[in-house]
Amino acid sequence: MGRFVIAVDGPAASGKGTIAMRLGRAFGLPVLDTGLLYRAVGVLTQRAGESLDDEGATGSIAALMTAGQLDDPALRTRAAGELASRVAIHRRVRDALLAFQHSFAHQDGGAILDGRDIGTVICPDAPAKLYVTATPEVRAERRWKQLTAQGEVVAYEDVLADIRRRDARDGGRDTAPMVAAPDAQLLDTTEMTIEQAADAARRIVEVARARWESSQ
Repeated sequence: MGRFVIAVDGPAASGKGTIAMRLGRAFGLPVLDTGLLYRAVGVLTQRAGESLDDEGATGSIAALMTAGQLDDPALRTRAAGELASRVAIHRRVRDALLAFQHSFAHQDGGAILDGRDIGTVICPDAPAKLYVTATPEVRAERRWKQLTAQGEVVAYEDVLADIRRRDARDGGRDTAPMVAAPDAQLLDTTEMTIEQAADAARRIVEVARARWESSQ
């Protein structure tokens, strides 16, 4: 059986995670939010009392990552997102998590992975690639509403500052920077509802799947 892999990349709060989950239901494929891997490394590093700037410590924690650790509710917080962006700059962390992501992507039938570097580094040969984005202001509003719904007390302005800081860090790092793959389909969700965005993504993937099937 061939493997149909869908790579969904984009910045924080662009909607890529929800879109990936909707695509998983539409195409019957397992979904991995790779950002949770980095959030887990950041949270576990902090809990262990280690420095987020220590590449050796963060790399060792990343090397022991298991799927079960991704269910921790603490990974969904604003703080965890900031921790993820800080540890993701380390090459040892990215190298350690590479095998985890490759294993997930190489399941029989395929898989969907969403993150920052799926189409460029993790699965450069994925038959379907999307780069999901939106303006920083819209993404900040979405994340602010999400965090507020979770019970976190945070100002919109602080969330926007977080978004801008993470964009700069993720896009400017030396190792696997956040960038759209040359062959990725750009999906700007700024003016879209999540239903509209998910539908647009599904149509993009259907075209890519038809092309992939004809080549098998």
